[in-house]
Amino acid sequence: MDERVELPPTVDERTLLTCFLDFHRAALLRNCAELTDEQLRRRPVPSSRLSLIGLVRHLATVERWYFQAVIADEFPGDLFTETDDREEDFNHVDSATGEETFAIWRGEVERSRRITAERPLEAVGRSSDTGREHSLRWVLNHMIDEYARHNGHADILREAIDGRTGE
Repeated sequence: MDERVELPPTVDERTLLTCFLDFHRAALLRNCAELTDEQLRRRPVPSSRLSLIGLVRHLATVERWYFQAVIADEFPGDLFTETDDREEDFNHVDSATGEETFAIWRGEVERSRRITAERPLEAVGRSSDTGREHSLRWVLNHMIDEYARHNGHADILREAIDGRTGE
């Protein structure tokens, strides 16, 4: 069953931004649907270390960072800290499971939605690592871009695994 998020053509800015972000979140799920843990962990492009499960872990991390750390100023810590590898979410996936990974991702998405709903688009947060300020509007646009780029990667990975894409 295809449960695509409807992209309404004439709505207010907040609805448009949240719908586009949810559209891309759903596209990520479509790219990963009906795959085994082994397939999700597979790195099917020889010149890349990317895997679908690594992309999901990375996007959970990005959700946490921008919404909780930057906008809400309530960073609960990193999600993946078993090694000192800054790219651990991408690289250390050999024991990752779809069930666990998607539960983490869904939890982060739910927190992001809650933070978004509680604040105006003009709400401003600060990145603790750079000191730069970002509005919620900027974060929503950035997250749409982040998901769109990684969904392109996910389409290629999925096609290399079994010939399908998230379409």
